[in-house]
Amino acid sequence: MSSVEFFFDLSSPWTYLAFVNLQPVLQRTGATAVYRPILVGGVFNAVNPGMYAAREDANNRRVKQAFRVMHDWAELTGVALRFPSQWHPARSVLAMRMAAALEPDQAGLQRFAAEAFAAYFLREENLDDPAVLVAAATAAALDSDALLAAAATDPVKARLRSNTEELIERGGFGSPSMFVGGKLFFGNDQLPVVEQELLRSAD
Repeated sequence: MSSVEFFFDLSSPWTYLAFVNLQPVLQRTGATAVYRPILVGGVFNAVNPGMYAAREDANNRRVKQAFRVMHDWAELTGVALRFPSQWHPARSVLAMRMAAALEPDQAGLQRFAAEAFAAYFLREENLDDPAVLVAAATAAALDSDALLAAAATDPVKARLRSNTEELIERGGFGSPSMFVGGKLFFGNDQLPVVEQELLRSAD
């Protein structure tokens, strides 16, 4: 069975779109996904620092175009999206530590990610607010107290750093980064070629 590794940060709108739009790809191909939490800020600091300058320039044509196309993609694929909110750009450290704590429980991680994405990109809630993340964990049928406690532990922090460093070492430069075999794909717009690669690798 073919599989895709999905390296992600919950603060990224393109990652939210890809997370939702990946599901029908998996259904059509019979493939599985392995979700790998990262800190996208750590990736930017290491290999893509120009992203910060681009965000700060209100007249950056590429950023304006990307925001418009993002909403076009949401409309095309039927994904509800309210972005940007007053909380953009979000600080996602706690959210991603909670996600990293769930990485061994892939089903739980997927449920938590779905709820956290909905909080930030549908209800325009603050992704950096522990109460918002606790509510997301509860909605995902998880023990929110235990998850918060786990997120504060050194092994979970180390896992998140390790995932981020691994992505950088493997050539990644942002979120979402997807791997089928050793081949890197970046962003929601590359899902059609991800699907092609999953079908090819299943042959």
